[in-house]
Amino acid sequence: MGKKGRMFAGCTVALVTPFRDGAVDEAALWTLVEWHVAQGTPTLSPVGTTGEAPTLSHNEHERVIALVIEAAAGRVRVMAGTGSNATAEAIRLTRFAARAGADGALLVAPYYNRPNQEGMYRHFAAIGESVDLPLVLYNIPGRTGRNLEPETVERLARIGPIVAIKEAAGSLDQVSELIVRTDLTVLSGDDSLTLPMLAVGAEGVVSVVGNLVPRDVIALIDAFQQGRLEEARQRHARLFPLCKVLLGLAPNPIPVKAAMASLGRGNGELRLPLCPLDEKALATLQGALFQYDLLTSTPQ
Repeated sequence: MGKKGRMFAGCTVALVTPFRDGAVDEAALWTLVEWHVAQGTPTLSPVGTTGEAPTLSHNEHERVIALVIEAAAGRVRVMAGTGSNATAEAIRLTRFAARAGADGALLVAPYYNRPNQEGMYRHFAAIGESVDLPLVLYNIPGRTGRNLEPETVERLARIGPIVAIKEAAGSLDQVSELIVRTDLTVLSGDDSLTLPMLAVGAEGVVSVVGNLVPRDVIALIDAFQQGRLEEARQRHARLFPLCKVLLGLAPNPIPVKAAMASLGRGNGELRLPLCPLDEKALATLQGALFQYDLLTSTPQ
């Protein structure tokens, strides 16, 4: 069966939102987009978890989407984060992204209020019926408190605008079920599982480590898709320790922002309730950056 959502196959980078003195740093955000254009990043996904969407105001959320689209200027695709645990709010944000010129929208499953499967189906169906924009479901039960079950995804896949799913439940069996049951393009939501998920039929990743080394993530996917499996395994092995540090030291995006600051690509500023790494964790992170040859000297 033909796949929907092939435009989002490959590497999408879950973009950080830079802050300065408590406000969104628009100049720094524009610079980030330009850097990704130069790196060859195919798709950017602003205002998701990595973009600290939960602590952005509605106006800021819309402004970040609009600015990334403006800066991208058609040179990279933009998959805007527009999910919410309020269906009406998700519809409003998704309609805004469509008007602003986004290429698609990433919709996290409703969090905290923990709807049942029928509630999640109705939530996503209502969004799909309200917009004419490619929609990517996002299943991350570790943050939402509910798993978007394959049976529900199968029902949702019949709704025209729903074209792909970012799957971060950590189960290869669940990924396999999605591949068997639907014609959606499946994207990894965990950098460390990108290669295993590709092996069972996924076609890309929405990546955190891509904020640091997008070319290496792209090269891994390309190697797999072109049948260079040993090269793909070697690239996975090289990326794996860095991926585990970025998602294991502290909640995302604390480590990746600290890594970018260590590399001179931002100030690392976060919004409460997120707070910076302590000295021990920062040394561990910088050690991983050194081992990856991103830092030229061993952290003191």
